[in-house]
Amino acid sequence: MTTPATTEALSSLAAPRASRAAGWRRMAALGESVPATVGLAIVLAWAALAILAPLIAPYPPNASDLAALAHATPSTTHWLGTDHLGRDLLSRILWGARPVLVIAPLAVLGAAALGSLLGLAAGYYGRWIGLVITRACDIVLSFPVIILYMIILAHFGSSAWNIIGVLTLTKAPIIARIVRGMTLDLREREYVTAAKMRGESALYIMLVEILPNARGPLIVDMCLRTGYNVIIIGVLGFLGIGLPPPDPDWGGMVKDTYGMMMVWPHMALFPCAAISSLVVGFNLLAVGLRELGGRD
Repeated sequence: MTTPATTEALSSLAAPRASRAAGWRRMAALGESVPATVGLAIVLAWAALAILAPLIAPYPPNASDLAALAHATPSTTHWLGTDHLGRDLLSRILWGARPVLVIAPLAVLGAAALGSLLGLAAGYYGRWIGLVITRACDIVLSFPVIILYMIILAHFGSSAWNIIGVLTLTKAPIIARIVRGMTLDLREREYVTAAKMRGESALYIMLVEILPNARGPLIVDMCLRTGYNVIIIGVLGFLGIGLPPPDPDWGGMVKDTYGMMMVWPHMALFPCAAISSLVVGFNLLAVGLRELGGRD
């Protein structure tokens, strides 16, 4: 005879298996989406190039070939040409992918963590807590972001961690508003009411009952926001407040050769193409994730 305790134990064993099966089904469905497949291929290709940069880059990123300055255009010696200091563009682009693929995702994860906590608290508690959090987010969002980046980075200095911090603080309010809107709806669902009747804490309800059910739109937004961060990192480099030289920085590479684009357009074209391709990859991946969410 099966007792209630036995039934509960069997259910607890079956739950992880069902969760893993659902995860495999989502991965298979993601492979059926053309935008997701192309986007994921682009992102993974850049990730592989970044990881293998020390092995496949033909030259050190900061090595100057003064003899190549007279022939800076692409050649058999320098496939993408050289910059204004005789540094190989292909090598600098490969090495420049490494900080971008670290800073952009880490900043998104930080903003998602902070924004989710703020949005959950604002949507679940409401009243004065929600009002204070919402108004604080509105104040941050009211500032012109580029000026805010310039002020903060000029004060604290340009470094990878400072860029991650400023992107986290400026993007968290946007995510908080998204999560707050979903929490206002989800907090009225039956499973939340059941959790309250079981005596679960508010933190448990927010993190275990509400947040997992809001993860679909949140993951899509995070994917899109990673692409936006790639653009912002390039803009910061172009403004001269990105990664400190001589480290390869795609936006900084465009800035350094801005005055020479009429003579040697390839110096700015190839770094811009790298930025654009990575942004397109993340955007296509987000489109595929949205399609997958629509099927569920």
